[in-house]
Amino acid sequence: QVRLVESGGGLVQAGGSLRLSCAVSALTSSWYGMGWFRQAPRKEREFVGGINWSGASTSYADSVKGRFTISRDNAKNTVYLQMNSLQPEDTAVYYCALDQRLSQVVLESPELYSSWGQGTQVTVSS
Repeated sequence: QVRLVESGGGLVQAGGSLRLSCAVSALTSSWYGMGWFRQAPRKEREFVGGINWSGASTSYADSVKGRFTISRDNAKNTVYLQMNSLQPEDTAVYYCALDQRLSQVVLESPELYSSWGQGTQVTVSS
């Protein structure tokens, strides 16, 4: 069974950086896309960004564009979310999600993802 494990969350001051990792286990290939989502208290889960299965396509929400970067290390079966210039409004639980459709584009709808990690808390203080 595929398992996604996020790590790297924590408490950081505004303007700081964090790097989240999403390690994928029980997959024999790296042919999958990955999406990152976040959910703040009393808000719906929202798309943050994603990378397609080949790594050729990335996409970001307007709110994080230019500050967040997604990359992947296929040898480690891990996808990263580098978050710079963090702001208090970035505070949320961050989830990674697996896209096994081999989509050429990044999927932004959470319903299209087949597996989810447990989430990692990111808190940005002002």
